[in-house]
Amino acid sequence: MLQSIWDDIRREFDYGNMVNRIIIVNVAVYLVINLTWAGLSLFNGQSTPDLYYDIVHFLSISNSGWHMLTHPWSILTHMFLHEGFWHILFNMLWLFWFGRIFGDLLGDRRVLPLYILGGLAGAVFFFLGATLTGFAGDGGINHYALGASAAVMCIVVATGVFAPDYSIRLLFLGNVRIKYIVAFVVLMNIISLGSNVNTGGTFGHLGGIAMGFLFTWYLKRGTDLTTPVQSVLTGVQNLYASVLSPSKDHSKRGPHAAFRGGRSVKETAATKERPGFMRRAGGAAKSAGGKKSDILDGQASHQEQLDAILDKIKERGYKSLSKEEKDFLFQASNRG
Repeated sequence: MLQSIWDDIRREFDYGNMVNRIIIVNVAVYLVINLTWAGLSLFNGQSTPDLYYDIVHFLSISNSGWHMLTHPWSILTHMFLHEGFWHILFNMLWLFWFGRIFGDLLGDRRVLPLYILGGLAGAVFFFLGATLTGFAGDGGINHYALGASAAVMCIVVATGVFAPDYSIRLLFLGNVRIKYIVAFVVLMNIISLGSNVNTGGTFGHLGGIAMGFLFTWYLKRGTDLTTPVQSVLTGVQNLYASVLSPSKDHSKRGPHAAFRGGRSVKETAATKERPGFMRRAGGAAKSAGGKKSDILDGQASHQEQLDAILDKIKERGYKSLSKEEKDFLFQASNRG
């Protein structure tokens, strides 16, 4: 059963759309983080050890400039990192609903680049919010942010701008146009700034929302903000492929032996003299009239006669074949 599940996941990741791939990566990271938490807590008296928090903070962004300077990878890793079940569930549902519509409208190739741009904008807004407002406090305590919310909000807003009248069926509400959903999300995040609940996360959401509007504004005027990100991703993909691909020396075809009747050509030549028709394969051609071919020999196998004809074409050209040789080659090409 586990092998079957793994095969399904691999097949979906290899051949599915980008939205499904992003969801798979997020779920995989979520499982690794939570299994790590379970294992560490089990050996720490059922309490969360400091090592777990160190791992999470290692992959998260922070309002600390020193942390960002020493953890530059966190600018990307934080947008694939979730701890809570409901956190990842709602993020992935929003991404699934709106990401598929976005991919159908604007192309699957733009999904991951815009996801990354939204996550980066969310990180910038989080850092600016902590610096310019008082939500981080003055005690020198680092605040950390993680999750795909900003990246998902960016895709949600971009989808709503390009397909405002597209309807989604919601539980208890029925069909609702996307523009009303997007307007509700934007207003709720703005109102949430006045509360003291997840203020840093709200700033991140607004960053993703702002990037969604910015992307659509530029794209309608002929500039695609995802193009540079697509170029970088293509470069990384090509680099990865070049590292895994064999070197030029290995890619060259080395010497190989052809086998006939279970033995190599060298073994065959060592046991008996090559037939005369094979020695004459590259020689002067007989006329293309009704004369009998010097290659077609009843004592040679079909494959040997075919090889000899091909050798003759290589040496002298197709016009050097006799009529019988051309007929033989035509029949051989039509054999099942």
